[in-house]
Amino acid sequence: MKPAAIYARFSTELQNEKSTDDQIALCRAYAARHQLDVVATFEDKARSGASVFGRDGLMQLMDAARQHRFKVVIVEALDRLSRDMEDLAGIHKRLSFQGIEIQAVHDGTADSILIGIRGLVGQMQREDGAKKVRRGMAGVIRDGRHAGGRAYGYRTVPGKPGELEIVEGEATIVRRIFTAYAAGRAPREIAQDLNRENIHPPRGRRWNASTINGNAKRGTGLIFNELYAGRIVWNKVRMVKDPDTGKRLSRPNPREEWQSIDVPQLRIVEQSVWEQAHALKTEKGHLASHMKRRAPHLLSGLLRCGCCGSGMSVHDRDKTGKTRIRCSAVRESGSCSNRRIIYLRDVERLVLSGMVEELKDPRLIETYVRNYNSERERLAGNASAERLRLEAKRDRIEGERQRNIDLVIKYVISEEDAKQRIAELKQERLRVEAELAALEEAPTPISLHPATLDRYIETVNALADTIASHASAEDDRGPLVSDFRALVHSVIVHPKGPWEGFEIEVKGKLAALVGGRVFPEAHHNSGGYMVAGEGLEPPTPGL
Repeated sequence: MKPAAIYARFSTELQNEKSTDDQIALCRAYAARHQLDVVATFEDKARSGASVFGRDGLMQLMDAARQHRFKVVIVEALDRLSRDMEDLAGIHKRLSFQGIEIQAVHDGTADSILIGIRGLVGQMQREDGAKKVRRGMAGVIRDGRHAGGRAYGYRTVPGKPGELEIVEGEATIVRRIFTAYAAGRAPREIAQDLNRENIHPPRGRRWNASTINGNAKRGTGLIFNELYAGRIVWNKVRMVKDPDTGKRLSRPNPREEWQSIDVPQLRIVEQSVWEQAHALKTEKGHLASHMKRRAPHLLSGLLRCGCCGSGMSVHDRDKTGKTRIRCSAVRESGSCSNRRIIYLRDVERLVLSGMVEELKDPRLIETYVRNYNSERERLAGNASAERLRLEAKRDRIEGERQRNIDLVIKYVISEEDAKQRIAELKQERLRVEAELAALEEAPTPISLHPATLDRYIETVNALADTIASHASAEDDRGPLVSDFRALVHSVIVHPKGPWEGFEIEVKGKLAALVGGRVFPEAHHNSGGYMVAGEGLEPPTPGL
């Protein structure tokens, strides 16, 4: 008697647990009639046949096949192995290579023609089933029931599929958000208040502006959730499965494919507040797409918080119209401890006064550039060798990881055996990439042609003259802005103690002559300024 293995599978958790038992009993009866000796059984419960990923029973079957533990695989029907044409053909090919037959209770011994036909039929049935499910969900919507996941402010009614009821505590938060938004408050300010009061968000640990704003194209976010206005909207997205990973991903559907129905009993937000909030949302969206971008001020996009590293942005203007800035992380989510609000002009004045001192003697730059270039030549060799070593190591690790994934897909090794090794390789690759990211770019040596050096010194002199003539200008600061931003990489604002002002750290870019990415750090104190190291152009040790 030939040794045989039985494989059974059912698709969803809604099916009876005994489904696999019934399949195995049917296959045992078939084995007895055909004088086959059942030596092993494998099963997958509540696992879709659309993919081989996550099916431990199938992986164990393929492992046992490679160990030549049996000569026949018995299934109730070929679609138990897979409902995907590619996967079913792959399973048949690999079992055939091992000299193992596939025998189906209802079809007999499978050959290439039968595998092709059953693979096509199985995939068509699966896709047709998905269409019927969506048709059923559309019927649920027509009945006034909810076919999607849980929405903030609601919970399902036990024993009544698709029916929702309002959770009054969460509904109060929803009304508060809409009222505040309609009154003109920014989503990030609303999120900050909710976080400060330790109110749990729909997902995650903190409220963010995006939780409220959402995505207009996908119809996500509290502001776009029409359920709050008493209207169920369905079919906003469709789910697709990545063939390489088996993961389900969402894709937005065209708005004309959305389906909706009124459910006034589920309304949380008054119609007037809803309309006011959406009118404001539409107005903001319209302005954002038509307004021309304003010219940046001197430090626009350069300011960074010294506590958390986030950008600093305009907070407000005082009664005299002076601009004040604040850490963006505080504004967005309240996650930064730096609560200081600082006048932008004070920061500008401190930066410019420090720059004037830094550029007093541009002739010192010639000595600096020569020393800098010598050091770059030395560092270039070391940095390039280290980078090449790490890149080669990263490529070797990634190559091994991809080979393991390919072996799982081809059923050469089991998913369970490969899972730990693939995870280890991924972690090792991430460590190497972190080391690469920590490496500074290999410096490129530069040639110091006398004419080039002269032009560089002229450029620095021009910047010094521009600062002197435009630092106090209120309107025409164009030359100052362009020249300054060409040299400065970032300005980091460090708050000091209460009533003690602040300190700034200026990080700049080397001129085109030097070719470096970031140059010297200069620190300036709002109570007078101080220069770190040698200031704007530091000696070689400060590279």
